[in-house]
Amino acid sequence: MILERIEKPSDIKKLNKKELNILAREIRDFLIEKISVTGGHLAGNLGVVELTMAMHIAFDLPKDKIIWDVGHQSYTHKILSGRKNAFDNLRKFGGISGFPKTSESKFDVFNTGHSSTSLSAGLGMAFGRDIKGENYRIISVIGDGALTGGMAYEALNNAVQIKTNFIMVLNDNDMSISKNVGGMNEYLNSIRTADGYTNLKKMVNNSLERLPYIGKPIIKSIKQTKNGIKQILIPGMLFENMGITYLGPVDGHNITALLRVFEEAKKVEGSVLVHVLTKKGKGYTPAEKHPENFHGIGAFDIANGIPKSVSKKPTYTDVFSKNIVELATENKNIVAITAAMPEGCGLLEFKDKFPRRFFDVGIAEQHAVTSAAGLAAAGLTPVVCIYSSFLQRGFDQIVHDVCLQNLHVVFAIDRAGLVGADGETHQGIFDVSFLTCIPNMTLLAPKNAKELKSALKFAIDFDGPVAVRYPRGIAYDSLNEFESKIEFGKGEMLFEESDIALFAIGSMVSTAKNLREKLKSRGFNVSVANARFFKPIDFELVDKLCKNHKLIVTMEESVINGSMGEKIKAYIKDKDCNTDVLNIALPDGYVEHGDVSLLRKKLEIDSDSVLKKVLDRYEKIKDEG
Repeated sequence: MILERIEKPSDIKKLNKKELNILAREIRDFLIEKISVTGGHLAGNLGVVELTMAMHIAFDLPKDKIIWDVGHQSYTHKILSGRKNAFDNLRKFGGISGFPKTSESKFDVFNTGHSSTSLSAGLGMAFGRDIKGENYRIISVIGDGALTGGMAYEALNNAVQIKTNFIMVLNDNDMSISKNVGGMNEYLNSIRTADGYTNLKKMVNNSLERLPYIGKPIIKSIKQTKNGIKQILIPGMLFENMGITYLGPVDGHNITALLRVFEEAKKVEGSVLVHVLTKKGKGYTPAEKHPENFHGIGAFDIANGIPKSVSKKPTYTDVFSKNIVELATENKNIVAITAAMPEGCGLLEFKDKFPRRFFDVGIAEQHAVTSAAGLAAAGLTPVVCIYSSFLQRGFDQIVHDVCLQNLHVVFAIDRAGLVGADGETHQGIFDVSFLTCIPNMTLLAPKNAKELKSALKFAIDFDGPVAVRYPRGIAYDSLNEFESKIEFGKGEMLFEESDIALFAIGSMVSTAKNLREKLKSRGFNVSVANARFFKPIDFELVDKLCKNHKLIVTMEESVINGSMGEKIKAYIKDKDCNTDVLNIALPDGYVEHGDVSLLRKKLEIDSDSVLKKVLDRYEKIKDEG
């Protein structure tokens, strides 16, 4: 096998054309085999095999720098940079990440995980290179989907300022361009970037600029004529008109063509965009036919692409999906907004039933939030469905455009809390901290599937900004015997005793129930309260618990800084109450990738870890008392 000869980064440069084509097939087989066991991002990685190989051949890595937008398509890059043997532990705790990670390899030069960032990062690195007088190339890879993000256009607008080489690779796996147009562009671009043409253009410009009075008008006239021809023949005029050289489109599965265009791109003094056409899922029929199903997938059967384990139990996303449709059937004012995640956020049924009331704005969370504010100002009830880790991209818009005007925008925050294998960039652990600091915002978290339904109804009927956060995975279906009506800023008592009170919220209510049973078996009296609201906190319920409990244990799946627990601890301290407070929350830091149950143990928020902390603290209280 050719792949067995790829042990270090320079090995690929020793292969001939025939061997390169074989290697591409072997890499695809390797990815399919490994990801079928570990899970991961498959379709996008299968689409960039030749593109990645060509960049590793054309550039001097790691001296030259490749920055991957999002980064979930960097698996081939990891294979070619010496991490092939680590793929058995892909996205597992302690194993390699599914995204570029600077702490993992010197070939990963910038941590990525969110979309539309690579151009800005690369441009900043290029400016830094020039300031320091260093000599290396920077290649920023960005997908066509990521160009829906406004940050990418901000970078493109700024890219014209750089006068040294900066290469942007547009990985286009969706757009279709006919062969004759593509052939014409390949011909024109090879002429425009040839040494003779480039030198001639410089010489003509320099000569004409020295002519008094008539030089600049002639240059302007030549440019206008040239641009008129380009408008007809070249599809990259958007970039050309911004002052960015455009090369392409080029077949992203033809290594020879890719190597040729990268050699041309190296000659450009300034920003150059290389437009590469690729096919998602290339080489694996199930992924080619349904690439959306293989974007991120768990373990699957290679023969048919069917996931090996699919739970029939509804997830929180399923519960949201069903109930938002029911609510929208009754309330014609409800509209739904997503940022390129209609399937992930559970809005496909809503889209099918209410197409005029559904808005997919692309990977543009800032626009999603502010457009929702506009919809609310127009008298509608917008429901913005975004993953927790992506919602932080729209923070200023929540502050300025929604909450400042106290507009009724509903935020359905999916994947809140620990999400697992995608790691630091995707853990939804900061939303509580950044949302509860905003005036006019209301934030609640349901304890189970049934309460999510009630929480959504509450949010739709509410008057003002309101967010409902819920975790990834199977919806908890216990505690259904507790079904009190949701009232603004009010929690509910589930078990009322004395001594120890567990004040839990959201996903941690089920943990509190398990913890109570373990404490009861040891002879303790234990109350359990479902806080329901992160903001406003039910301090009346806290006062009640202070009267007959020695210890209040706050429990939440969010970071400790800015947490509910911190606020309750400060409140009780100011009240000069004798009740002690133990905060159970996630540490002040980023959480790496790994199985959620394992992460909960490592971070000590599972019931066994909390039990030990409670017993230790209660013993300390007794000794001091």
